[in-house]
Amino acid sequence: MAWTARAGLMLCLPIVMLMSSAVAVRGETQKTPIDAGKIDAVLSELVDSGSVNGVSALVYRADQEIYFRSVGFADREAGRPWRRDTLATLYSMTKPITGVTLMSLYEDGLFDLHEPLAKYLPEYADVQVFAGTGSDGQPIVEAPRRPIKVIDIFRHTSCLGYGWSDHPVAILMDEADVFDRSKPLAQMSADLAATPLFCHPGEEWRYGASVDVQARLAEAVTGQSYEDIVTERVLKPLGMSDTGYFVPATAKPRLAAGYMRDVSGALTRIPDADVYGFETVKPVQFNGGHGLISTIDDYMRFALMLQNEGTLDGVQILKPETIALMSRDHLPAGLRERDFLPTKGQVGFGLDFAVRIAPPTSADEPYGVTGEFFWDGAASLLFWVDPKNDLTVVFYTQVMPFDLAAQAKFRRAVYDALDLIDQPRSGE
Repeated sequence: MAWTARAGLMLCLPIVMLMSSAVAVRGETQKTPIDAGKIDAVLSELVDSGSVNGVSALVYRADQEIYFRSVGFADREAGRPWRRDTLATLYSMTKPITGVTLMSLYEDGLFDLHEPLAKYLPEYADVQVFAGTGSDGQPIVEAPRRPIKVIDIFRHTSCLGYGWSDHPVAILMDEADVFDRSKPLAQMSADLAATPLFCHPGEEWRYGASVDVQARLAEAVTGQSYEDIVTERVLKPLGMSDTGYFVPATAKPRLAAGYMRDVSGALTRIPDADVYGFETVKPVQFNGGHGLISTIDDYMRFALMLQNEGTLDGVQILKPETIALMSRDHLPAGLRERDFLPTKGQVGFGLDFAVRIAPPTSADEPYGVTGEFFWDGAASLLFWVDPKNDLTVVFYTQVMPFDLAAQAKFRRAVYDALDLIDQPRSGE
C-alpha cells in the first residue's frame, strides 16, 4: 500500500456547501439542487451533542461530488480536527471490498458459488453444529443437515458467527483466539472449522466470520497472500493508495482515534493498542471481514465503481452482471432468524451487502430506497449505493458501540437535502 499526500491536497479545495451544483446526468448538464444546510445541521448536532467526536460525509450524484463536510475531532486528546485526509479504521466496511475481490476470482472461474465450501477448503468437510450443553458443561454437537456452500459465506448463512456474546460457541471462539493477528489465515480457518457452528447452514442469517473465510478461500484458489490479491484486484486498479491493512509511521498522524460510549453516555478513548491502524507491527492475518484502514475519498472510489456497474475511470473491476448478482437479495425463502439484520429496515442480503427490498413502513426506520445496497462498520461508519437516484454516499466516524441512530439521522438528512423522501403510505 502506498500511503500518499494525494488526499491531503484536497484540503486546498473549498468545502462544498453550495445550495446547488452542476452535474452530468445521463449525458446532459443539469442542476442538482441540494440544501446542504440540512446535512450540515445533522453533522454539527452529532458532534455538539456528544454522539461522536468527529465525522465526515461525502455525497456524489451522477459521478459528481455535490457535498463534503467534516466536523469535530479525529483525535480529541491531541486537538486534531477531522479532515478530508483523515484515515479511519473500516471494521466491517472491509467486507464489501472483500466481496468484490472474491467475485473477481469468481469471474475467472476459480470457484462456484453453489459448490460445498469443503471442495476448496477441506477443513470444513467435517464441521459440527452446536446442539446444546451437556450436564458436564460440554457442548453437544450434531452433524449439519447440509454442507456449508460457498454462497453461504457471502450471504452470512454459513452459521459461522462471532465471539461477541456469552453463547457457548462464542466462548469457544474466544478460547481458540481465532482472530489473533499473528496467525496466518490458514490457521484462522482451521481453528474456526474446528469450532462448532452456531446453527445449521442455510437456516439462519448469522453475522460472523464468513467473510474472513472468503479471504482464505481467495488464498486457496490463487496461491497468493490475500493482501496481495485485494491490492492487485481492487485497491491498486481503483487508485485507492490510502487504503490498506497497516498504517506506516509517516501516515499515523492522519489516523482517527477510536472512542467508546460509556454507561453515562460520555465518549472515552479506546486504547490505541485496540485500534488496528495504530499497530506498530504489520499483521500476519489479513482478514476479509475487518482490518482495512482508508480515507473517505478512497472509499468513495470503491463505492462509485459499484454505482457504475463495476467500472471507474475506464478501469473495469467487475462485469455489470456480477454487480447485479451481488446487489440482489439471496436469502433463502422463509428464513426467519436474521440476527440484527431487521434493524436496518426492509432489507434482504446480497453477496456482502444488505439490499433494500422495500421502502420504509414508518418514519422510525432508517430511510432508504428500494434497490439500494449498503453496509457499515462497528465504529458507526456507513456507505450506500442508490442506483435509482444515482446517489453514492460515504459517512465516516469512529465511535462504538455501533450508533444506528446517528446513521439514521444522516441518511434522512441526505434525502431531505435532495428532496427525495417519499413518505410511507397510510396503513403500511
